[in-house]
Amino acid sequence: MSKPYGQKEIAYMQRALALARKGLGQTSPNPMVGAVVVKAGQVVGEGYHRRAGEEHAEGIALRVAGKKARGAVLFVNLEPCSHYGRTAPCVEAIAAAGIKKVYASIIDPNPLVNGRGVEFLRRHKIAVEVGLLAEEARELNEVHFKVMQKRLPFVTLKFAQSLDGRIATSAYDSRWITGEPARKFAHLLRATHDAVLVGRKTVEADDPQLTVRMVKGRNPWRLVLDTEGKLSSSAKLVSENADGRTVLLSGRAEPFNSELRSKIKMWQVPVKSGRIDLKRALEKVLAEGVTSVLVEGGAGVLTNFLKERLADKIYVAIAPMIIGSGISAIGDLGVEKLTQAVRFERVRYQKLGEDMLFSGYPSCGERTCPEQGRGSRTICSPA
Repeated sequence: MSKPYGQKEIAYMQRALALARKGLGQTSPNPMVGAVVVKAGQVVGEGYHRRAGEEHAEGIALRVAGKKARGAVLFVNLEPCSHYGRTAPCVEAIAAAGIKKVYASIIDPNPLVNGRGVEFLRRHKIAVEVGLLAEEARELNEVHFKVMQKRLPFVTLKFAQSLDGRIATSAYDSRWITGEPARKFAHLLRATHDAVLVGRKTVEADDPQLTVRMVKGRNPWRLVLDTEGKLSSSAKLVSENADGRTVLLSGRAEPFNSELRSKIKMWQVPVKSGRIDLKRALEKVLAEGVTSVLVEGGAGVLTNFLKERLADKIYVAIAPMIIGSGISAIGDLGVEKLTQAVRFERVRYQKLGEDMLFSGYPSCGERTCPEQGRGSRTICSPA
């Protein structure tokens, strides 16, 4: 049974989480962390981790608190680190500051920490409580947890469709199915993921830029799945690659078009059954420092990520229109019975202008799937 917490403790941790969210899209490959120092019922220091390599949230909050930190309580949404990296261990700073108690939402799954921070604090006679707003803390850093526990980047699928599930007409016209608020949200997703991924056919059909334009934020890596390395050098992803962040994921060691070699990066990945091995491709991009991938299409790519149970989260913007004959968002998943269908948990709906945004997590997995181990072809997330 989880420990009951008072409203003040909950409010302080909510503040820590709110501070942590300020680092959204900026801290990769580090998690988002916020910290609040409280003494005699007053906040005397707070801070958040802004980006990798810079000061951690705990250090900032303790520095702001100064001498008032002695005998105070620290609220932090993730277990304080206990190892030397680009910065010194936060637990040492906490002990030196004279903090008497630490509330940490959740244990850090990083093997370099993973309980060692809590052990250090307790050895130094600092009381520690873990579990306050743990679910909220885990969801905030879902990318960090996926990377540390599965050694794969967090994968988000995103697409816009009509009420009847079409992402384009039969003539491949797709601009624009959704309105400006939904498109602005799509740019926010790009800004908060390390990379955005599409297939070569989507590049040929839509010639997208895949950059962040409708909101403030950094441009993600732009990954193109191209088994044969035949991406056209006239595509915007190639010709407008001033930041050098377009990458061809191909089964070839060299592109079919040699002109591409001087214009974009190329990461060779294994091919399986005539197409890119998606799991091996994800392993490759993680090795290159990409911790989160936003998959924007096309239909075949979206379908294969679902079919291979490599999707962790999904966003679907649904427009109030019916197209009829057209291009389906998702293709054949081999589902013959409803028990085999992809189902979702933690489902949310949000109005974006005239459109409706659906979000959710594939619910069938190692922990929850009733068909697991019974020869089922059920499709579910491994996360």
